[in-house]
Amino acid sequence: MAKPFIKWVGGKSQLIPQLEALLPSNFTSWQNVTYIEPFIGGGAMLFYMLKTHSNITRAVINDINADLTTCYLTVRDHPNELIKLLKQIQMQYHALLDEDARRDYYMAMRDRFNTNSLDSIENTCLFIFLNRTCFNGLYRVNRKGLFNVPFGRYDNPMICDTETILSDSLLLQNVEILTGDFRQTINYAQTSSLFYFDPPYRPLSDTSSFNDYSKEAFDDAAQIRLKEFCDEVNAAGHSFMLSNSDPKGKNGDTFFDDLYSEYIIDRVWASRNVNANASKRGKLTEILVHNYVVHPTFSEDLFPDLNI
Repeated sequence: MAKPFIKWVGGKSQLIPQLEALLPSNFTSWQNVTYIEPFIGGGAMLFYMLKTHSNITRAVINDINADLTTCYLTVRDHPNELIKLLKQIQMQYHALLDEDARRDYYMAMRDRFNTNSLDSIENTCLFIFLNRTCFNGLYRVNRKGLFNVPFGRYDNPMICDTETILSDSLLLQNVEILTGDFRQTINYAQTSSLFYFDPPYRPLSDTSSFNDYSKEAFDDAAQIRLKEFCDEVNAAGHSFMLSNSDPKGKNGDTFFDDLYSEYIIDRVWASRNVNANASKRGKLTEILVHNYVVHPTFSEDLFPDLNI
């Protein structure tokens, strides 16, 4: 039952079959694999890989968002205490039948979360509560680093998913959890290491940015810095795969095709449903960059409508 314990914009749950098909062709024969995610986000790929590939004996995850990595640490180390607190807040919230009362409760919890003075268990509890009750499950902060997503209208959202938390806690026992810049993760790579990069996506337009996960902007300069880090990973003999938006498929912008021209670039289908305008939601292509050979028949089986 292990799966992401939070909702996350750009989460990879829907893309798992395509990402699996784009793993190294001989990945199942690797021994003692170290799996590394420098931008953990919701962790869909992490939980899938740990459940599916028993040759992964060690995993390292990282994120610059300290509230997010605190969540992973709490789920790993204090699941029962977290569940107890989540059940309390869920009972209080569901007892409020008036929408205005729920909005007031939400705003009070958001203000408390933004005090940055909570212990790790309460901080994680409020992080999950806000994630399950805010608009569209977004995580967005302002320039001061304060969470500022408005209230979302849900009838009876599941705030405490006991089974998922306990299952995730078990899988996370052998996972090292880091907080900080993505570059530090190369220090944890060993023989047979696979990096999966899922950074904040490059916006496809001036109004489509949903990458304010931290007060530090992830702009084009950061995308270029990440590519240079991929070069370091490649030079060190490690394998990597990287997801990002596909500006070429949207408007002919070749930013990523030029940036990663010396690597293999494939495209996968993804549905995106976060736009406030329903007419602008739907399927888009995303890029998947990698520095290794994949199974030669993957595109015929999984991507019949893509010219890859």
